[in-house]
Amino acid sequence: MRILFLGDIVGPSGCEVVKRFLPDIIKKKDLDFVVANGENAADNGMGITEKISNELFQSGIDVLTTGNHVWGQNETAEHIEREEKLLRPLNLLNPSPGKGFEIFSSKNNFKIGVLNLMGNVFMKKCDNVFIKIEKFLNDYVLKKNYDFLVVDFHGEITSEKMAVGHLFDGKATLITGTHTHVPTNDARILKKGSAYVTDSGMCGDYDSVIGMNKDNSINKFYKKKAEKHFPSLGDGTLSGVIVECCTETGLAKKINSFIMGSVLQNTN
Repeated sequence: MRILFLGDIVGPSGCEVVKRFLPDIIKKKDLDFVVANGENAADNGMGITEKISNELFQSGIDVLTTGNHVWGQNETAEHIEREEKLLRPLNLLNPSPGKGFEIFSSKNNFKIGVLNLMGNVFMKKCDNVFIKIEKFLNDYVLKKNYDFLVVDFHGEITSEKMAVGHLFDGKATLITGTHTHVPTNDARILKKGSAYVTDSGMCGDYDSVIGMNKDNSINKFYKKKAEKHFPSLGDGTLSGVIVECCTETGLAKKINSFIMGSVLQNTN
């Protein structure tokens, strides 16, 4: 069983590189399930539309997670109620449209839980994520409620992400951080058998400032006149992790970073 998680898809460049390469990657890497964070996939880099989510599903993504920009497009609040494959963070303040967790079937008929969470530090106001996790782990058990569990923790700081990783160790197949748009070089199997990476990175143009136009972003840091952030439109790079899973335990046997594109390349 092989699962691919792709980090934040940013703007047209991110969508294009996914649509262009993912179908062949699924075949070549013999992937059984694909999850990606789509909260920056809209043309302006904020949120996601129904049209874009459908195009990404057609490209081979099975589930889309989100984060603090989930409501960046007005249509999403209505669309997410209809589309079970589009998730929002479980710990958003209630009432919030949509779901933060769902169980899906893979093409080889395994049950895969996908849990979307958001950090509390330097992020938009949401419920205490650690209390939400504690309740979730009381309600759901690996190999009882699902065969595998993928956790997308959308957070700003590395320490919070690492704490969540250890909290889920032995209880999830993969815990991956998203949001910072920079792939970290710490993909590994934790002591109790869960795959972990602090951030899966970004699918988009890396000749940028976290996917946004670099000149405009620099002007903002200088406090010069600048437009709202908008995506950089150069060649995109795919970034994520591939996890080889144990079908007996639901834990991870192997995790490798997956990077393919014009700017960043795999080092192995």
